[in-house]
Amino acid sequence: MQTQQTVNEGLKRAYLITIPAAELSAKIDAEIKKVAPQVRMPGFRPGKVPANLVKKMHGEALHGQVVNDTIRESVDALIRNEALRPAMQPEIGLNEDYAEGKDAAITVSLEVLPTIEAPSIDGLKLERLVVPVTDAQIDEALGNIASQNKSYKDAPKTKKAADGDQLIIDFVGKLDGVEFEGGKAEDAALVLGSGTFIPGFEDQLVGVKTGQEKTITVTFPENYQADHLAGKEATFDVTVKAVKVETETTLDEDFAKSLGLDSLEKLREIMKAQLEQQTAGLTRTQMKRQLLDQLAAGHSFEVPGTMVEAEFSQIWAQLQQEAARDENPADALKQIEDEKDEYRAIAERRVRLGLLLSEIGQANGVEVTQQEMSMLVQQAAMQYRAEDRERFVQYIQSEPMAAAQLRAPLYEDKVVDFLFDKAEVTEREVTVEELQAAIEAEEGAEAAPAPKKVPAKKKPASSKAEKAPAKKAEAAAEEAPAAEEKPAKKAAAKKPAAKKEAAAPAEEKPAKKAPAKKAAAKK
Repeated sequence: MQTQQTVNEGLKRAYLITIPAAELSAKIDAEIKKVAPQVRMPGFRPGKVPANLVKKMHGEALHGQVVNDTIRESVDALIRNEALRPAMQPEIGLNEDYAEGKDAAITVSLEVLPTIEAPSIDGLKLERLVVPVTDAQIDEALGNIASQNKSYKDAPKTKKAADGDQLIIDFVGKLDGVEFEGGKAEDAALVLGSGTFIPGFEDQLVGVKTGQEKTITVTFPENYQADHLAGKEATFDVTVKAVKVETETTLDEDFAKSLGLDSLEKLREIMKAQLEQQTAGLTRTQMKRQLLDQLAAGHSFEVPGTMVEAEFSQIWAQLQQEAARDENPADALKQIEDEKDEYRAIAERRVRLGLLLSEIGQANGVEVTQQEMSMLVQQAAMQYRAEDRERFVQYIQSEPMAAAQLRAPLYEDKVVDFLFDKAEVTEREVTVEELQAAIEAEEGAEAAPAPKKVPAKKKPASSKAEKAPAKKAEAAAEEAPAAEEKPAKKAAAKKPAAKKEAAAPAEEKPAKKAPAKKAAAKK
């Protein structure tokens, strides 16, 4: 094998690797000898098929395998011998006129990671904006919990049920007079007006009394999940066993104990911690942006264009998706097109910061442990259907690039935490609105000019202009791409064809479900 460097410009490298025909031929012959004992052919004893016949039968396939293996081994040897650190997967080519019996000319083009001088992490100064939790906020949060844990007491037997009252009922559903499966329940709890059951069911029970029996008629929605009921008219024989009215929930020791806690004080402590956690993420985001701004200001170096292009492509794809959902898609698309250079600059900044964080992490022994990596893989696998999870795990284990991408966000967080510990940090108490305004101000400092109309973004009431949609993409990544610990040498293969299961949003707590579990009358 002969290696010749053909390009050495900045971070760009190119090489020509020549594999003599004799070397390839020797490898093919060795492969034929290796597989010959397993070849079966009529007229020959097992393992006694002549090599020339084996080559005639399997030579083409073996030749292709040998060439592919040789190319891979040659490129790996090149990277190892030249101490290259590829920024992305190298581009590899084989001369078009190659044929068996001829020398193989392999071209390898790549960009390498820049050599970064030991990043200075001394003198970092950060301000942590802290939102104190007040007693009033705790009281409000406890009031919300109380409203979600309503209690009821029996009403007088003469009480007519009204919206907000709870009924304890037995019911039997029928289609054309015949009871259907799943349409029967006993002691089902139903709060009138809650919309728990199908349209029309609850309305017809307004005014009933304890002990009353009533037959109601409803029509199942056309999109009802049970196909045999969708769009069908059904009757329900209902027996009202009790009418209950809501009782006032008192935030006292008994209420805390009903939630499984020792005391009301313990409940307040837990609620305070939860409220503090809600703003902790915003505080971290604001601190991280300060940190990244200081790092960006203190370090400037060439970054691989292929990495910038890959990062820009992700930003651009999200921009186009958001613009397509705008009230005026054509205008939104034109505007982001006009600001393309600004977004490319954002991509370059993110790549540079990602490389910088990676360098800092490696220089200071920051690492993701095997146990942490295993937990990441298992958590990611849970996003897939049960039958696809094992395939996903195998995919991550076999593809270094995919594993690096999965590891990167956690690695970056650990580097950031390391830098937080090294920095001189001062604290200042602010309101939630002030904290969010500070984050938006930092977004605006790096963002491209704001479009007139973009998809709405949640934020406190403010006179500030809307931010560009791409800034959402940048904010989501907290200004910088996830830093990888080491450049991967392989390109990620296609991910397993697994469909992700739908998941409920994590931000909101789901409402309590009605006790009746089997009733087909429910939505």
